Amino acid sequence: MPDCFQRNAEHVASHRCTVLEHRWVNDRYKYLRLSSNAELARMTRPGQFYQLKCPSAAGQHPFLLRPMSVYGVGPEAGTIEFLYNVTGAGTRALATLGIGDAMEIVGPLGNTFVLRPEFERILVVARGVGLATMAPLLKAAAQAGIAITAIMSARAPKDLMRDEFLRGAEADVHCVFDSDDSSSVSNVDTLVRRLLAEQHHDAIYTCGSHRLLMLLQKVLQDHPPILGEVAMEQRMACGMGVCLSCVRLFDDAGDKQFLRVCREGPVFPIRHVVGEVEFG
Repeated sequence: MPDCFQRNAEHVASHRCTVLEHRWVNDRYKYLRLSSNAELARMTRPGQFYQLKCPSAAGQHPFLLRPMSVYGVGPEAGTIEFLYNVTGAGTRALATLGIGDAMEIVGPLGNTFVLRPEFERILVVARGVGLATMAPLLKAAAQAGIAITAIMSARAPKDLMRDEFLRGAEADVHCVFDSDDSSSVSNVDTLVRRLLAEQHHDAIYTCGSHRLLMLLQKVLQDHPPILGEVAMEQRMACGMGVCLSCVRLFDDAGDKQFLRVCREGPVFPIRHVVGEVEFG
């Protein structure tokens, strides 16, 4: 495997934070902004995540910390943002936090996306909570003067969160939905290939959907020069590579290895991901 895993163990720490803002974005997602020390924004990179200690509340008693991708940092020094789907015991307990409440987070954890200075245009393909993971990448690309093409996938138009994804960044946006079948694999495949034929793209990034990941892996076979990266979503326990609960199989030109999503990732080359693993 290439030596592309950017470790930052010297910066990982437990941070005691205060809730500055916590609100519903729609009927499924909440936005959370925390205040911590002034070094937090400086240390955190797009694609990285934190382990959040969820409170015991409303009959929920989460034991393990919950991994959550960074949605943004700032604008004030020492503030960090998360955008999350309220779906399980941990996030339901997290959703009860009020303004001024304290909570513990551990990080920043994981590596970051490759965004080279010579890039002129990138394509991002995101669905669901993947929007939160990739929003910092869009900001970094926009600040670097890199043009952005974005494919956004959602169940229906009301679930899209377009403004929350772009956050002011200029982009050529294409929206697809389950409700009208425009998000089907065949339709998105056609769309991606058309966009790549119409304009040169230096890189493709994705997060939030295994089927989109596998689709892009096939597309990239026909476009060898294009960089492809995915921020993997995986269940984690420790988030630091000790428990081995997030191991996945990767294949780099026949060099097969089981790697930890939390420690060697969560960002991996799209071409290296093995879709299905059979255990005999």
